[in-house]
Amino acid sequence: MTVSPHRRRFAVLTGLALVFGVLAAPAGASDSAEIAPVYPAPAAEDGAMTHEAQGLWFVELESPPRAAGTARSQLSSERAEFRDNAREHDVRFRERMRFDSLWNGLSVELDAGEVGKMREVPGVKALYPVERVAIPETAEADPELSAALGMTGADIAQSELGLSGDGLRVAVMDTGIDYTHPDLGGPGSFPTGRVVTGWDFVGDDFDAGHPDTLEPDPDADPMDCHGHGTHVSGIVGADGEVTGVAPDVELGAYKVFGCSGSTTADVMIAAMERALDDDMDVLNMSIGSAFSWPQYPTAKAADELVDEGMVVVSSIGNSGANGVYSASAPGLGADVIGVASYDNARITVNTFDANPGGEPVPYMPMSDAPEPPTEGTSPELTDVGRACVDSEDDELGSDPEGKVALIERGTCTFDEKYAAAMDAGAEGVVISNNVSGMFAGGGITDRGGFAVGIPDTGGAHLRELLDGAEPVTLTWSDEQTEVPNPNGGLISSFSSYGLSPDLDLKPDIGAPGGLIRSTYPMHRGEYATVSGTSMSSPHVAGGVALLLEAEPSLDASEVRDLLQNSADPAPWWGNPDLGLLDNVHRQGAGMLDVPGAVQATTTVTPGKLALGESEPGARRQKLRITNDGSEAVTYELEHVPALGTHGSTVEPSFNDAFAEVSFRRDTVTVPPGRSVNALLRITPPEDELENLQYGGYIEVVAADGQDGEETTRVPYAGYAGEYQSIEVMPPLEEVGEDGEVVEHDVPWLTRITECEVFIENECVEGGEFENQPDGATYSMETVDGLPDIPYMLVHFRHQVEKLEMVVRDADTGMPVYPVADKVVDLEHVERNATSTSYFTYPWDGTVSGMFGWSWPVPDGDYRIEVRALQALGDRWNDEHWETWTSPVITLDRG
Repeated sequence: MTVSPHRRRFAVLTGLALVFGVLAAPAGASDSAEIAPVYPAPAAEDGAMTHEAQGLWFVELESPPRAAGTARSQLSSERAEFRDNAREHDVRFRERMRFDSLWNGLSVELDAGEVGKMREVPGVKALYPVERVAIPETAEADPELSAALGMTGADIAQSELGLSGDGLRVAVMDTGIDYTHPDLGGPGSFPTGRVVTGWDFVGDDFDAGHPDTLEPDPDADPMDCHGHGTHVSGIVGADGEVTGVAPDVELGAYKVFGCSGSTTADVMIAAMERALDDDMDVLNMSIGSAFSWPQYPTAKAADELVDEGMVVVSSIGNSGANGVYSASAPGLGADVIGVASYDNARITVNTFDANPGGEPVPYMPMSDAPEPPTEGTSPELTDVGRACVDSEDDELGSDPEGKVALIERGTCTFDEKYAAAMDAGAEGVVISNNVSGMFAGGGITDRGGFAVGIPDTGGAHLRELLDGAEPVTLTWSDEQTEVPNPNGGLISSFSSYGLSPDLDLKPDIGAPGGLIRSTYPMHRGEYATVSGTSMSSPHVAGGVALLLEAEPSLDASEVRDLLQNSADPAPWWGNPDLGLLDNVHRQGAGMLDVPGAVQATTTVTPGKLALGESEPGARRQKLRITNDGSEAVTYELEHVPALGTHGSTVEPSFNDAFAEVSFRRDTVTVPPGRSVNALLRITPPEDELENLQYGGYIEVVAADGQDGEETTRVPYAGYAGEYQSIEVMPPLEEVGEDGEVVEHDVPWLTRITECEVFIENECVEGGEFENQPDGATYSMETVDGLPDIPYMLVHFRHQVEKLEMVVRDADTGMPVYPVADKVVDLEHVERNATSTSYFTYPWDGTVSGMFGWSWPVPDGDYRIEVRALQALGDRWNDEHWETWTSPVITLDRG
């Protein structure tokens, strides 16, 4: 085969990976070790206890959707029967949206106390909260999209393979698209020659985070008034000042956000169904619900789209600081391509000159602070240390009054550092990184002076100058320079971890998402540079368009295998010099390689191996190797391990507890146009590490002497040990003002004491709940604007297979009614984001049970038993359930 320059370049990286494998030979139980990163990973922002609201509800009905073969008439009849049953059983709700193409069910507005009753209505298969999904946050900087295209080989696919995405239609579900942008086919009115279809599902004023803006106001104009969707669309297919991955695709704009705030998951499904009706080839969703399950409705609907022939690509999420099992739906969907993020290879930044005799120092403006100057010389620079005056470091290193403060990153927030310097009279702030590379921080409250971030090398240079005899000043200009990003090609710090809670291998693949410059709405500056898995997903969506242009006969279900086979895994972000590959459950198959996928003459299926909960001993696996070339090929089978994680789900540790892989035959010869099975055994690590996720790569390498060397990979990952050993309801941790961590045994019986925003009688913002450890009496009325009803406060450190809350008589322990005792009955419940956050579940004084009936319980004394089935647990095995019984709850309605 002919090897492109891009393929040769990655052949070198492949060789390095093999060297890494030699340096890090598979370790046994006795010699593996915990491995610490050179610099610590960003941690989740733990602090005071935080309420995480659940919200509106999906009601899933029994039959499969139309995409799975159910007749429209049957689904319509099923909905009508459900409505009749709900009325008969006195369940009060308001219908929001109904679905039948990709998912069979409805979204409803439902009082929190009606949830238990709704679950028991005949015909209801399951309930899920309608998640509120915020527009993904992004960090600003100023590198180029062109460097990112080179990382995936999209530039080679365009210039040498002649691919542009011509004839393909890519749907972008997001904040809309500014279709007047010249790089996206504008100016002009919608639809244009490039943005050919779309719909606004919500209206500009929609924001699901507030009851006054919760009602969608759809219209036919998907103009982007935020920016995120235009940026994503430019990565997919811009053609102008910036060039996207597939510059000739036609775009569909499916606007599911207003100008700010959040949307709801039911709006997302409505957009998916319209994209199906519009006959789109690829759907990009840079959006998702973190800590979720593959069974969540958006993920199931996305899977149905793939069955219908559409390739679905979705960001895996930006919750890397929140630990493992943090990936998002719909990216968790079994057939969806869930995408991780790598940092861009090069960045274009502004510089200032350090005087006297210093070198130019690159910097990035910090968001929310005033812009730095573009000319002139600042007052004298002074080093004030970390400037965390509210921590143990309670003094500034020097007096910054009338000067520019040089501050080291770390220990406290950017805003605290900035405030300390500005309150002491500084003219501006320069924050140097405490890890390698550039950064673009934010969250600063404007106090009048500028704030910029510089790399660690720039900070060292300035401190060296400060050690001299002369004062140091900074001279500013509007000049820019392109510099290598020390973290380029490594996994982005924000990129979410898998595995999926059902132990599927997620994410599937990665692409550049850190520091990407692309199109932005005309009224917001035309171009912007932002970061997130939101930016990596459209790289893959555009890459899929190029692949489908080259191979139009590919089935949607075959695309992911090809992309994974040709991807290139990266070394560990924590210390690349160790020569160890990053976690498979963080990067999936590795960096997208577009020409590698287009030119591949070898396919290995399945494209990934999800080993699940691994019992001790070897597990047999089978891979099918297909040779699409014109000559017989002899392949060598090799194994390259990757680092594992263990310990806390929210703050994982790293280890080199590798699996061992053996092959029945180390070489396999495959005739042209034929397939041969390769048999192997994978033995999981035997180390007694808690919550151990492990993984690696099976490499199928065309032997020397063939027409060029081609390496095809299959990632694998699994869980070593008993999965149900992960504690679901551990103590909740609260970080006090003094930094001390206080543990609270939860669940709690609580009453609500404060709420800023109620939606459908649930507190979704600003909720305060007071523990009632000795029991409490409730009037079940509204008192001072708040419901005086019992709430169960629950903290989930891991996803829950099934959640039940049942009411018992406080004296006898028996159900109030022989056939009805349920308050909550839910499946596939997400975990909390941090060790300090929690969910609340109210009880309105009724119970539900058999045949869908519900009854109010009389005044008296009761207890609620909370039962949580551990992920993938056996519901008939009592050891797989964690339980808690509340203090006495006295109902006294007066």
